[in-house]
Amino acid sequence: MRNFELPGRSPAHGIDGMVATSHTLATATAVNVLRSGGNAMDAAIAACAVQCVVEPESTGVGGDCFCLYAPEGSADLVAFNASGRSPMAATLEWYLEHGITEIERQSPHAVTVPAAVDAWEQLSRDYGTMSLGEILQPAIGYAQNGYPISSRVALDFANESEILGKNENTKRVFMPGGHTPQVGERHCQPELAVTLQKIAEGGRDAFFTGEVAEDMVEYLQSLGGLHTLDDFASSHGQYVNSISTEYRGYRVHELPPNVQGVTALQLLNIMAGFKVDGVDPLSLERLHQEIEAGRLAYQDRNTLITDPVLAKVPVEWMLSQAHADELRAAIDPTRALDPLPAVTAPKHDSTVYITVVDKDRNSCSFINTLYSNFGAALMAPRFGVTFTNRGEDFVIDADHVNCIAPGKLPRHTLIPGMVTEGDRAVMSFGLMGGNYQAFGHMQFLTKLFDFGMDIQEAMDAPRVFPIPGTLDVEVEGAFPEAIVAGLKALGHNPIKPPKPIGGAQAIWIDWDRGLLTGGSEPRKDGCAMGF
Repeated sequence: MRNFELPGRSPAHGIDGMVATSHTLATATAVNVLRSGGNAMDAAIAACAVQCVVEPESTGVGGDCFCLYAPEGSADLVAFNASGRSPMAATLEWYLEHGITEIERQSPHAVTVPAAVDAWEQLSRDYGTMSLGEILQPAIGYAQNGYPISSRVALDFANESEILGKNENTKRVFMPGGHTPQVGERHCQPELAVTLQKIAEGGRDAFFTGEVAEDMVEYLQSLGGLHTLDDFASSHGQYVNSISTEYRGYRVHELPPNVQGVTALQLLNIMAGFKVDGVDPLSLERLHQEIEAGRLAYQDRNTLITDPVLAKVPVEWMLSQAHADELRAAIDPTRALDPLPAVTAPKHDSTVYITVVDKDRNSCSFINTLYSNFGAALMAPRFGVTFTNRGEDFVIDADHVNCIAPGKLPRHTLIPGMVTEGDRAVMSFGLMGGNYQAFGHMQFLTKLFDFGMDIQEAMDAPRVFPIPGTLDVEVEGAFPEAIVAGLKALGHNPIKPPKPIGGAQAIWIDWDRGLLTGGSEPRKDGCAMGF
């Protein structure tokens, strides 16, 4: 239990429902949906749509969506992947012929075809109880009538002002009066309101075909993009099979590649072999172990994870005990590995997170993103759709596993999580933060299961993150100077993170007591709320 004389927050508790999001307006929306008779899926989609309006730097209808869902708290999970694909005309040869050697963030080539709205419709139809039109109304209201800019949103807006100002459409919408809005200012997005209303009335087809799609495609093509109306019309998410590993008597579930869920599970497998009794979770010894495990697991990720349809990803080998033992044994307690050992695999040819649990214990782990803040910082002019920059992760290199190709899924960082025990779900959880997410899953779960922190304390704890492929380690300012100096002495390069690291939400289900306990990220503007 936390020290009540120190700043912080307590976990939230409820019986009939619990919601945790990174924005208070989204949390309130989801609670209202539950109270009005909607279920966890209805509430999650409603909250997500609101965040596409009130947290537009983090997410939007022009991005991607992923979900793990436990119907009535069952361990038999539903998994959904709505990653956007590259345009069908995006061949390696085209980029080479046009002298493009790298995909830049604010370019049409960084824009993958949006897929989130398709996920909303499919998941709403298959697992919701309310119509998509009903659950989009709160978001439409905030877009049309305005919403107050919250503290973290104001900071994120200001940090992206330079790139927002380079595009006339994002500048007009997100820099009214020539500057980003301040805390408490009311901000409206009337064009987005029209788009959301069209989706409410016509479903996915109102977004992926017709005048909204024409606006998006014509704009991207005017910038040199290869997108077509056919690319948009054929954009669909898909149901997939989740992957999992056991940790401390629980089973942790993630989405399979093309996302980095396997990396989160690898990290848990590595950390399972380290001693925890008598260990300070924020000690230099423990942080060094986590950092080195992260560097090794992310090297696997960068080398192996890709679109599984186009190349075999050796998931079973990556999650094997033998490979976890190999990586753990490579960690030197006295120094940072430099260089990292070669990957030995068998050879083969910023985001919002929402969790909701309802009275029937339907449990929804839901994530929606534009990737970087404001994505590519490109916006369709008439309908206010901001585009993802996920295609920036494609590589112009025929020998690379993530080489650009027609209709290809990029390697993705988004990973909703779920923990089960026996035949029941016991926790829906997730973290925001791009590349950090897999590392963040490990940090959150180990603090919870290894060190006895409660659900909120595990989020509040200061964080580090090793930048993949480097010796740089982002270290939050809450760590004492002795830790920073110790990391330097071990060969790491501690650096100040450009913004607070990550953002978590989680809900624990206590089946015996009929209790729901929620935690919400202190680095964001949101909250957990139960009733």
